[in-house]
Amino acid sequence: MNVAEESGCWPTRRNRALDWLARHSVFEPYIDNLFGGACNLLHEDGVPLDRATLHLRTLHPQLLGATITWRPGMRDAEIQFHERGVLQQPRYRNSPVRALFEGAEGIRQRLDIDHAVQGPAFDIFADLRSQGFTDYLALPMRFTDGKRHASSWATRRPRGFSASDLLTIEEMLPILAMAVEIRLNRRIAKNLLNTYVGPRAGERILRGEITRGSGETLHAAIWNSDLRGFTRLSQNWPRDALIDLLNGYFDVMADAVNGQGGEILKFMGDGLLAIFPLDASGACVRAFRAARDAIAGMRRFNAEREARGEQAVGFGIALHRGDVMWGNIGAASRLDFTVIGPAVNITERLQELAKELGRKALLSGDFVHSCEHREAALECLGRCRLRDIDEAIEVYAILEEEGGTAA
Repeated sequence: MNVAEESGCWPTRRNRALDWLARHSVFEPYIDNLFGGACNLLHEDGVPLDRATLHLRTLHPQLLGATITWRPGMRDAEIQFHERGVLQQPRYRNSPVRALFEGAEGIRQRLDIDHAVQGPAFDIFADLRSQGFTDYLALPMRFTDGKRHASSWATRRPRGFSASDLLTIEEMLPILAMAVEIRLNRRIAKNLLNTYVGPRAGERILRGEITRGSGETLHAAIWNSDLRGFTRLSQNWPRDALIDLLNGYFDVMADAVNGQGGEILKFMGDGLLAIFPLDASGACVRAFRAARDAIAGMRRFNAEREARGEQAVGFGIALHRGDVMWGNIGAASRLDFTVIGPAVNITERLQELAKELGRKALLSGDFVHSCEHREAALECLGRCRLRDIDEAIEVYAILEEEGGTAA
């Protein structure tokens, strides 16, 4: 849809929004700031804009994309994220956004003239008309990767947008698309890095700290958990059932760790390694609460499995405290942000001891003595020898949580 050609109108005045996007938007790192700034300039320059939206598709494990909405009086636009199920909702299926995603070149609808129906009667037209809007324009935004995103523009002014207004919007749109694409790609990169390596490592990678051997020493509470009997299950269970089990189990563990402010470093087969850096307030207490949350979560998880006639599964958690070397480690062509050091080894061996003793959660004495205000009774198991660890360590178990399915 070429508004300039249809109107026979060409630029006769400076487009401040376009100029700002091209010259000054570099100082706006986020899409909501960027879009809000452009829309405010359009409004200040006389474009009767009363509502504007961007509809962006992204790459995220849970989210399909986002709608960014601006209205007069807003400095920054509002962002609403959408889960993947939105594609099946009637409102999306009968929307200009879907039409633009699927190839429409533009949709213009006067809302103040009942007989001026120029295309499909999308649901949003009636909604906007009831709110006093008189004109609606939807245009695609094309990114350099070939993907189509969408924008919409609406006014309440009597007689709607003028040809000059439409031209101003269309003239600005390619520059807006380029500016949005840069920021969306960075957001996608951050989403993927957070998903696969965690927020702390993701931030370092985005800052360019990717040299092998770069890192730091952290004082942290260390979490190591494991699903019991996984080797046997993997030999006997169908692939899809095994994957469903792992995903459900990891959901419980991850929700517990993330819910208390921990950071998951990696999934290792059926194991999970996480840290709670002690530079954050109450890290040991939060790690302790995460263990209790995980135990309670697994009790519910197993109850649901048994209600479906499926086998309950065991697990083990170990918590220790100490210095870890956290950084970029690996081969020259394949690196990994992870933690290493004696404290990590002790946590792993403590988790093995939990399996031997049939306990759900074991805590080292170093961890327990740093964990004030813990909210459960502990049983001291004395000093225990751990495999390949020279000195025996003091070990505790969470006493009140030991009922239920065996570890």
